Amino acid sequence: MADKRALLDRLEVVEGDITRLPVDAVVNAANERLAGGGGVDGAIHRAAGREALQAACRAIGHCPTGDVRVTPGFALPARYIIHAVGPVWRGGTHGEAEQLASCYRRALEEADRLGVSSIAFPAISCGAYGYPPERAVPVAVEAVLDALARLAERGRPLPRVIFCCFEPAMAERYRRHLAALGA
Repeated sequence: MADKRALLDRLEVVEGDITRLPVDAVVNAANERLAGGGGVDGAIHRAAGREALQAACRAIGHCPTGDVRVTPGFALPARYIIHAVGPVWRGGTHGEAEQLASCYRRALEEADRLGVSSIAFPAISCGAYGYPPERAVPVAVEAVLDALARLAERGRPLPRVIFCCFEPAMAERYRRHLAALGA
């Protein structure tokens, strides 16, 4: 097992606009149709160039909940957009935690495949999909640490992982959780 401290050192929390971060890949909180919507998804579509991004997403077609698809970053500073489809919150008894964790793990698997050295995640499913932040943050952090540990065990380079939060309250929630883990 990889050293937990070394894994925690790869994580950071940033308050701000994910579309402006100078990272190799941003993760989009997408819907299954990859159609562009509100919140983070709408902001990424606007900043990347709606027409070009929607054309790329139409060519892909669909992404099931818990999985990811990749497009170019187009007009974003990021080279890639990793579209992750998180679960709609239905009370926590319909596999939501497993689906949410899968989004983070799959995004990091794709980041490794693409050779990215930095990736930024929004708080997937915590907006319109209604996932309670107090339950989503531990799932997200643990899934990322698990994925990084798997990469480390395979001798793969570990990317810098940013949890990008538009609202200060969400950023504080991530910071508190990471501090509790010893970060």
